[in-house]
Amino acid sequence: MNSGGLFDLGKKKDRIKELDLKMTEPSFWDDQDTAQKVITEVNGLKGYVSDFDDLEERLDNVEVSYELVKEEDDQELFEELESDITALKKAINDFELQMLLSEPYDAKNAILELHPGAGGTESQDWASMLLRMYQRWAESKNFKVEILNYLAGDEAGVKSVTLVIKGHNVYGNLKAEKGVHRLVRISPFDSSGRRHTSFVSCEVTPEMDDDVDIEVKSEDIKIDTYRASGAGGQHVNTTDSAVRITHMPTNVIVTCQNERSQIKNREAAMKMLKSKLYQLEIEKQQEELAEIRGEQTEIGWGNQIRSYVFHPYSMVKDHRTNKEIGNTQAVMDGEIDLFIDAYLRSQMN
Repeated sequence: MNSGGLFDLGKKKDRIKELDLKMTEPSFWDDQDTAQKVITEVNGLKGYVSDFDDLEERLDNVEVSYELVKEEDDQELFEELESDITALKKAINDFELQMLLSEPYDAKNAILELHPGAGGTESQDWASMLLRMYQRWAESKNFKVEILNYLAGDEAGVKSVTLVIKGHNVYGNLKAEKGVHRLVRISPFDSSGRRHTSFVSCEVTPEMDDDVDIEVKSEDIKIDTYRASGAGGQHVNTTDSAVRITHMPTNVIVTCQNERSQIKNREAAMKMLKSKLYQLEIEKQQEELAEIRGEQTEIGWGNQIRSYVFHPYSMVKDHRTNKEIGNTQAVMDGEIDLFIDAYLRSQMN
């Protein structure tokens, strides 16, 4: 396998050595956040190198099996070779996709927000189903999930939820999920058994580091504190530790109630605000480019990115790529990689 040059194997190995050396310094753990970022980066790089080495070994094995099949008329060997080639193609495809995640901030953690549309309990229940889907997806990748803000629905589901998903290339993958998700099903909350359509908006932004140059003027923000209300059996604060920050020029609002400390919630909320302001700047640049190119773009509830149909048939379809699958349960259990893969590849053409 001769793609070591394209993969920049030498450069990645040099970076691993540099970070490994940094981790041996006595002062490495003095700054916990910086230390964690270094560990995440080195683990990601080591994962790449390990996957590349594994692909090389599997390719060598396939070549050996091919030579054996040519020499011996053995149907069992032939079927085994076919199976190995199919598995290798998928592994190369997955590896290639991860290598293509080279946009600024692709490697960062992601802040994901879910906001139900009109429809009360029905749409709030749909939001809780999507929350579970993303949590399951993250668990399957061994990513860490933290809920920053959770507002329970009146009867079921959630009115809004914000979580940060931590790991290598999380934002690069989850940026494919940004948009409106539409559900069609027989509502369990409708005694007449009628079919309902529900919408939930998913927002995804990269979690920005403290050193990112995004200016937030103190006169531009309004900070409110209030008493947090935990989700389910979570701790419910008895002090006003939850924080809401409103950025008045853009009307961007962020809230955090994850920590018991008001100071920590304020720090987390400011990081979320910077992430959102950065995302707004990126979208502004993209809109300006679209105007130059003469592209027409519309944003609205009617322009959902994906439909999840539970009735009268089972199907999940992504409207941007036309990728679809009939196994709705697998998707709701977190198997969304085929949609992410198709979307990311469509953006690279």
